[in-house]
Amino acid sequence: MDAEPITTNPDGSAGLDPIQGPHAERIAQIFREHNQSLLQFLAGRLASEQDAKEVAQEAYVRVLQLDKPEGVSFLRAFLFKTAANLAIDRVRRRRTSETHQHYFFDLQFEPSAESRISSAEDATVTIAALGELPARHRAAFLLSRVDGLSTHEIAARMGVGERAIRGYLVRALLHLRTRLQKAHSPQRTR
Repeated sequence: MDAEPITTNPDGSAGLDPIQGPHAERIAQIFREHNQSLLQFLAGRLASEQDAKEVAQEAYVRVLQLDKPEGVSFLRAFLFKTAANLAIDRVRRRRTSETHQHYFFDLQFEPSAESRISSAEDATVTIAALGELPARHRAAFLLSRVDGLSTHEIAARMGVGERAIRGYLVRALLHLRTRLQKAHSPQRTR
């Protein structure tokens, strides 16, 4: 029986043999053997460990969705290339977004007296509405909006799941929006 030749990737590392057997088993094997190095590879290209995990997950999903996985001879190399491309896309989107945000916030304008009064009134309504929220909703909202924490970080800090945190944030935002809309609606005459 002839053994398949060992192949070498362009970077000098040994390549994987052509795919044999069920596709999902092959991906699981690649995950077990190379996930840590993939995460390190992505962490060097992205700003955070969370971004690296998200891009890695998306890369695995794309590899699993291949129409003809047996056509990709070096699945590990394909996975890394897909992940690298996704990382580049994410960095570009972030840069574009930051550029536009800086441009917007660099604009200089002087708010009118009416605008300042309206903002002060909105702040008063918002503070009162925050006081009406249940303690967990208020805490999640403040950790998100004031401290800038992600839902993952808030969940860890509060000792609940991310789904619960998303629920708290949605309910808090709906309550605040309702209160602000009510404050801006025309007053009814008696």
